[in-house]
Amino acid sequence: MRFDVFSLFPNLMQPYLEGSILERAIQNQLLDVHLHDIRAWTTDRHHVTDEPPFGGGGGMVMKAEPIFAAVEDVLGSPPPCPVILMTPQGRTYTQKVAEELYAHQRIAIICGRYEGFDERVRQYLVTDEISIGDFVLTGGELPALMLIDSITRLIPGALGDPDGAQDDSFASGLLEYPHYTRPAQFRDWRVPDVLLSGNHAEINRWRREQSLARTWRKRPDLLEKFDLTPKDRLFLKNLEQQQPPSSPAAADAPPTAEPNQPTQTNEETL
Repeated sequence: MRFDVFSLFPNLMQPYLEGSILERAIQNQLLDVHLHDIRAWTTDRHHVTDEPPFGGGGGMVMKAEPIFAAVEDVLGSPPPCPVILMTPQGRTYTQKVAEELYAHQRIAIICGRYEGFDERVRQYLVTDEISIGDFVLTGGELPALMLIDSITRLIPGALGDPDGAQDDSFASGLLEYPHYTRPAQFRDWRVPDVLLSGNHAEINRWRREQSLARTWRKRPDLLEKFDLTPKDRLFLKNLEQQQPPSSPAAADAPPTAEPNQPTQTNEETL
């Protein structure tokens, strides 16, 4: 899969591509990321990429000419792949959007700076606009890396564990269940006994219920969209009767049950 990223500061992105999963994916020829400096397509000696806005106002606006020149020179005209503008005005990025974009073999991303883009970039060049949330960043480089990272995780072979991406939060529509590793006893806190039992059916049931409970407490909006089974609905009904949803901080509070007590009810480990 190939990404072409157009930025005024591509040097900010390169270090993130040189470690961990993305580096291995690139080395294994599963991922190809090309960083393009928009300044290379300016035509003046000062490499100007921004100008004051018509009509007045604060800040500077990125010029249309070098952006069009860069994208069309690299991709052709019209571009044969999605051209994504990272902007707070775009649709909110979710795991579902990541899976949608993964269907493409090539994706272009334009990273903004300053007060934004000349509107003609949005009108006549971009095919999609994406936001990573309702807040403002200095530029689009970090959001672009988020897209690349999340989509790369979906590429078969990119992760060491082939089931890793399927277990991630949001991949199934629920938040991910809790994880534990050695030692089984740390201070006074013991790993839930069911995870040490070797009973995979019970482990899977526990994980499912933990995902449901964590989602109910932290992101109940996700449950409205999730296809719950009759067992899921019964579990949530019992959970609601036992206690109301808590704050996000309380949702990960230590269990109230004794550390060595077998995990027989779901609330003991929530």
